[in-house]
Amino acid sequence: MIAVRAAAGLCLLLLVSGCATRSISDSGYPGDSGRYGRSQGMAYQGELSEFNVLGIDTSVAVTDEAIRAALESRQKMTVARNSSVMLVQSGAMIPDEAMVKAFSQYYQPIAFSGRPEASQGKTNYAGHLRLAAARSGTEKIMVYWGILESGRENLSTKVVSWVPILGALVPDENQRMRIRLKVALVDVKTGQWEMFSPEPFEDVDFSSRGSRAAADQAQVALLKDKAYRAAVTQLFYKFSS
Repeated sequence: MIAVRAAAGLCLLLLVSGCATRSISDSGYPGDSGRYGRSQGMAYQGELSEFNVLGIDTSVAVTDEAIRAALESRQKMTVARNSSVMLVQSGAMIPDEAMVKAFSQYYQPIAFSGRPEASQGKTNYAGHLRLAAARSGTEKIMVYWGILESGRENLSTKVVSWVPILGALVPDENQRMRIRLKVALVDVKTGQWEMFSPEPFEDVDFSSRGSRAAADQAQVALLKDKAYRAAVTQLFYKFSS
């Protein structure tokens, strides 16, 4: 029985290969270098730190009094429909167009850079972010992070594989992809924040050697559109005033 299970596990490892994880801000198809890249070229420089965005300084001692004060001063977070909200996509110079489009159905987005600065960990980044929002007349900031997870299934390893023939291109690979988002809503005046994650979305698509890049990017666009709309809808119903 153990040998059978081991063999089955080995078959599964051989069946699904090429697993990868990439940021939504670095979601292009891998080129010759083997890394993912946005259409903006070398614009991607990593992600924002949650600790810095939310104003969490791990070098400062925490007391029970400070924790009690934070709980006692906490207020219900609300975002009025059609109000201005600073929109930040971690890792990107500007938020993805699909997010801006979805966000605009309920709010007025003010796009702000989500590229990490070299001095981010050495300064009060959260305070500067809130000050920038305040100067624009914005009372709330929405920062979101996301990853795309994918695994490729080689169809030739199956005993029987029935696939459609598309012209002269025979699909030989099956890519499974999933997107996961994490969203932080920050109150500009108080620094109070809340986080939530919409449900993950998955997609499966066939591709041939000649259509690999196009199929990959179509999956990325589809999953981003679904996840962004879900995130904005959840934001609206969770924080409507």
